[in-house]
Amino acid sequence: MRIAMNAKSLIPWALSAALALVARPGEGLADSKCVEGLWPSAKSAGVTRATFDRAFQGFTPDPEVIEQANYQPEYVKPVGEYIDRAVSEKRIATGKEKLAEYQDLVAGLEKRYGVDRHIIVAIWGVESNYGKLPGDMNVIRSLATLICSGTKAKFARPQLVSALKILQRGDVSFEAMNGSWAGAMGHTQFIPTTYTAYAVDQDGDGKRDIWNNIPDALASTASYLKVSNWRAGETWGYEVKLPKGFNPKRVGENTLKPLGEWQKIGIVRVNGEPFPRAADKASLFAPEGTRGPSFLVLNNFRSILRYNVAKSYALAVGHLSDRLKGYGPFVQQWPTDETHLSLAQRTELQQLLVAQGLLEGEPDGVIGPATLEAVRTYQRAKTLPVDGFPSLTILKMLRAEAPRAAPPPEGQTGSIETQAPAGAAAPAPSAAPPAKAAEGEPAGAAPPAENGGGQPAGTGQN
Repeated sequence: MRIAMNAKSLIPWALSAALALVARPGEGLADSKCVEGLWPSAKSAGVTRATFDRAFQGFTPDPEVIEQANYQPEYVKPVGEYIDRAVSEKRIATGKEKLAEYQDLVAGLEKRYGVDRHIIVAIWGVESNYGKLPGDMNVIRSLATLICSGTKAKFARPQLVSALKILQRGDVSFEAMNGSWAGAMGHTQFIPTTYTAYAVDQDGDGKRDIWNNIPDALASTASYLKVSNWRAGETWGYEVKLPKGFNPKRVGENTLKPLGEWQKIGIVRVNGEPFPRAADKASLFAPEGTRGPSFLVLNNFRSILRYNVAKSYALAVGHLSDRLKGYGPFVQQWPTDETHLSLAQRTELQQLLVAQGLLEGEPDGVIGPATLEAVRTYQRAKTLPVDGFPSLTILKMLRAEAPRAAPPPEGQTGSIETQAPAGAAAPAPSAAPPAKAAEGEPAGAAPPAENGGGQPAGTGQN
């Protein structure tokens, strides 16, 4: 949910940030000295002085880069909320459209690199929402800001040199070389060193353009996964059920055992089917312990981690790829309690904040900066501790203050929208009994029906 904060509330922050950057004596001189100190490394890597000067003409640090690099959020999203956002119904629907639109391309990539087309498209969806959010910060400026501010400089130095070489090669113009605050670029968010090593010129035009050329971007993703030890024809993992009394916290997440050994101690697939290849080595991933879904994750999960080391990210990519194939959601539910609100509860909380005039926009359950600020404003008004955390207590307080709906007209027991037409038959069950597991069947979910029936329509918000 992208809800803009009140413009007035942003003005003092913007002014203070600008003053913090420009008000200190000698700041510009320090920046110039830092930039010139970058030249020897660039020169030794083969970057010309003309390219270097073009990249740093008029350079000033980007305050937003420093803020994002140092930002420690008050509200850390639980895994379940992250998955809800990354694998929203809208993202699933859009991903299926992209699979159809680029059918020939992704089929060719799957054949050439051995990487499942659904995984390729899922990474595209999670990384940039299929190119809608590729990042709008200039990569050279962002990386130089990190170096000159001393923030993550060790990471940024080799990335900057690689970025300068990309610029010199002519794959992209300086103006179009945009990405994230950390220099992740294009549709599938390659950092410069990874781009240099693995990006692909899929259409043969002489440029590896992951910013504007979708074939190049998706082929580069497949290329990188292949060298990251992706195994063709295998899945990323299975949703599993833990035996009664089993404590997953006593098992290290890096403990590898054959699936057959996990099964011997009572860990089974949630659909009751056997594992297709009992010798495959897996580790147990139970991010919420016994309170939420648990998984046995395989080699291809570890390959996704090469793309991004966060296990919640790898889980989101794997799950989105399964949903794009037509499989259903996880069988086990993510926990809901004081610190874990469900997607429906988060959406309701936003609706109630909107009703009180504390928030603007269309509620979608994604907790961002504007929602956190709205919660803080509410907490101040109620003389509560101000931490911005969207808790169950806050939701219950907002519910209690909400105006009660008017009773329905006499003789009407429900809303018009939910009443079935007179004489209408009850809806039939939407899912058939699970069929026998297939090779590489994902996450333990029942296979999709042949006609795709019962799958979500994709009407959610990102």
